[in-house]
Amino acid sequence: MQRRTFLRSTVAAAAALSVPGRTARRSVFHADWQPQELSAVTGDGRPVTLTAKSIADFRAAMRGRVLLAADAGYDDARRILNPSFDKRPALIAQPTGTADVRTAVDFARDNGGLLLAVKCGGHSASGQSTCDRGMQIDLSHFRDVRVDPVARRARVTGGSLLGQLDHEAMAYELVTPMGTVSHTGVGGLVTGGGFGRVARRFGLSIDNLVSVDVVTADGEFKRVSESENADLFWGVRGGGGNFGIVTSFEFRLHPMQRRVVAGQLVFPIAMARDGLRLFAEYARQIPDELDLSCAVSLPPGGRPGIFAFAVCYSGPESGAERALAPIRRLGTPVADTIAAMDYVAVQRSGDVTDPRAQAVYLKSGFIPSMPADLVAAIVDRFEGNAGRSTAVFFQLGGGAIGRVAPDATAFVQRDIFANMLCSVAWPFGTDGSPHMQWARQYWSGLEKFTSGFYVNDLEMDATGAAVQANYRQNHARLVTIKNKYDPKNLFRLNANVKPTV
Repeated sequence: MQRRTFLRSTVAAAAALSVPGRTARRSVFHADWQPQELSAVTGDGRPVTLTAKSIADFRAAMRGRVLLAADAGYDDARRILNPSFDKRPALIAQPTGTADVRTAVDFARDNGGLLLAVKCGGHSASGQSTCDRGMQIDLSHFRDVRVDPVARRARVTGGSLLGQLDHEAMAYELVTPMGTVSHTGVGGLVTGGGFGRVARRFGLSIDNLVSVDVVTADGEFKRVSESENADLFWGVRGGGGNFGIVTSFEFRLHPMQRRVVAGQLVFPIAMARDGLRLFAEYARQIPDELDLSCAVSLPPGGRPGIFAFAVCYSGPESGAERALAPIRRLGTPVADTIAAMDYVAVQRSGDVTDPRAQAVYLKSGFIPSMPADLVAAIVDRFEGNAGRSTAVFFQLGGGAIGRVAPDATAFVQRDIFANMLCSVAWPFGTDGSPHMQWARQYWSGLEKFTSGFYVNDLEMDATGAAVQANYRQNHARLVTIKNKYDPKNLFRLNANVKPTV
């Protein structure tokens, strides 16, 4: 889906960190570094002291780096996409393979159950891929994609970015649904569900999983599929990071030509009401090959606002204009960027290049429909501010996404019409409280139209009750799996399913 594209191209929202390159195998210590104990915190908030010997042994056991605050690379590793989350882990582990992941999980568990954050691409909307005084496992040095074009399968290591998979698979004109921004981490994206520009055609990312390898809270390696540890396979497909760290994904690939028809139709904001009505009417009729999103946005500085459609048509090029004709009825756009493009380039089109320009606050929820009352609530109360970017945008569901039973995977919201998101973004370092307060008040008029939320858009203030309600009838089964594989809730920085044992 298109949320990142809209955040970048229509409201100039927060930028992602550059992906660090591979570095030396060992940590870079200061010449005068001496082992010393370290204060940390457990997952349930208890203080704990990490002895100098335990840290030294941990570093010796890892092939990858273990970073303390004074080490080179620590600040780059701890940061995530949204600079509002400026947290400082007690230590950071950077695995280069599954053995290192097991070592890091063992260290966290054996030292009182350290507060544990797992970072892949650093896109966590709620900031939970980093932490204060706990341990961050940074998977950015654990990236590799292998494509078998004959079997139409891809093997992807746990720290990989979706752009790597798109690049390797499309070399053989193969694809699997995989988000909309190339620097998104595969691990976080997929375990939460995994929307993408071809999800209406081929299903969510989790619908294309064949198997995964998981390191669970006891440090054990498990091969997981429909025929092996099937309960865990069900849980990781939508249950997020609740059950362990996925070190390898095996995806089913689909034939698809490289050229797609994609881009945006941009209209004045005065056409937002009519545009949303058209979206509500036509979106239920579009072919599976068409991904359609829309946004209402106001940039900072008092510049004119816009309403925009974003499209990606992956069917035969000759059918594109027929599929797009209904949205062109809205009128003459002020900008039309729709053209035949390389799919991999389209997947990169929503990338952000300014690494830490803006802070972002996000509210989101799934909507089962878009009634006239919702359209009115969106337009009538929408207002900008010279000091921020403001947007409401929609990512369409339906198609193959909705043709999977709600209990087939942990991801239960197969009946959604769209994901509705409200975003405000302001310059990092300035006071964001008035912008967040406006977003909360505005969202209070929209929230009654929602039913659940996408766990990858988990809000920083989401409650346990909200998470439980979000999984609907699947929650009880998730608790059973959590009790089995993570009974002490080591993996809690996520849309947390709390164990009951």
